Amino acid sequence: MQTQLADFIRNTPAGEEAEQILRACVHCGFCNATCPTYQLLGNELDGPRGRIYLMKQALEGTTPTARTLSHLDRCLTCRNCETTCPSGVRYGRLVDIGREVVEQQVKRGFSDRLKRGLLRRFLLSPAFDASLALGRAFRPVLPSRWRRSIPQRRAAGVRPPVRHTYRVLMPEGCVQPGLSPEINAATARVLDRLGISIIDVPAVRCCGAIEQHLSAHDAALERVKANIDAWWPHIEAGARAVVMTASGCGAMVKDYGVLLAHDPAYAEKARQVSALAVDISELIAAQDLSVFRPTKKRVAFHPPCTLQHGQKLPGVVENILTQLGFELTPVADKHLCCGSAGTYSLLQPELAGQLKANKLKNLVAGEPEVIATANIGCQTHLASGSDLPVRHWICLLDEA
Repeated sequence: MQTQLADFIRNTPAGEEAEQILRACVHCGFCNATCPTYQLLGNELDGPRGRIYLMKQALEGTTPTARTLSHLDRCLTCRNCETTCPSGVRYGRLVDIGREVVEQQVKRGFSDRLKRGLLRRFLLSPAFDASLALGRAFRPVLPSRWRRSIPQRRAAGVRPPVRHTYRVLMPEGCVQPGLSPEINAATARVLDRLGISIIDVPAVRCCGAIEQHLSAHDAALERVKANIDAWWPHIEAGARAVVMTASGCGAMVKDYGVLLAHDPAYAEKARQVSALAVDISELIAAQDLSVFRPTKKRVAFHPPCTLQHGQKLPGVVENILTQLGFELTPVADKHLCCGSAGTYSLLQPELAGQLKANKLKNLVAGEPEVIATANIGCQTHLASGSDLPVRHWICLLDEA
């Protein structure tokens, strides 16, 4: 694709990166075939190829409009198009750059700005956990639609002490401790059985993805730097990995090196943190799993987009579960997004609802006993429409 970037971005790090990505695109349209929003809406501008043209125009100096912003907002950033693309177009990075450029030129309406600002602050504050506790207290008397959106609390159980020389870092997460506190505790127990201990770093909670999702790019970068600062002493002391139980966080932390590539104070540290970042499935797949008891439970596994497309780890969790005797039921269109996509389900509820219904139909078709996934957002989103329990796969391993 030929490009002629405008003066405001030409010869800047973001401009040079965007130009390189744009030039890799050959207009083939294969991406549209696997784009969830294109499949639902049938609009070229709601598929990757159309959005690439919109971003190209903005980068070349054409003034974007509210319609441009709307089409970019409807993108899930699932990165399925990257898996499909024969030319290796890094669409996820391009849409980050494109959204930032468009948002600088198109002012959102007051209600939209208020909603996004409040959502960002709410999800990253103690008010989220307090509201969740209140919702659970009144859950039995709430209308069915609201009741299903509030997950029942599971007991976290005992968390083992740090006692092994093989030590890793693991962020607790921003919403995960409130929504499903058992995930991190189960992870600690599973790793303890494998001879690995988790170092708790209380200063690190959110990975920065929420701010990035909501176009608060400067705030996201400041959080990324703060996380690196908090982890760095432990990395220097020998921590062997930065382990993620939420695949969305994993995709974000693995991009730290890209996000700070041009920051002279953080570029090298960010590169090293990204190199140490692993999804929990990567760490477990490299261990001797004979400490677990085989089980025959029937499981429908939903691989989050951030796992299979963002981190390029298709089949890793499935191989672990199969190795331990779980019976994986067939799931059609497993490459498609469930509609959660970070804050997407809250900002685009109609599209997210359609994607959730389609996904659940495919997940339950094989008559599983439980649905498993690898990301708290997907887990909560799917559970709000499912009669079957939806759990993080690490909790199934903890019970084996």
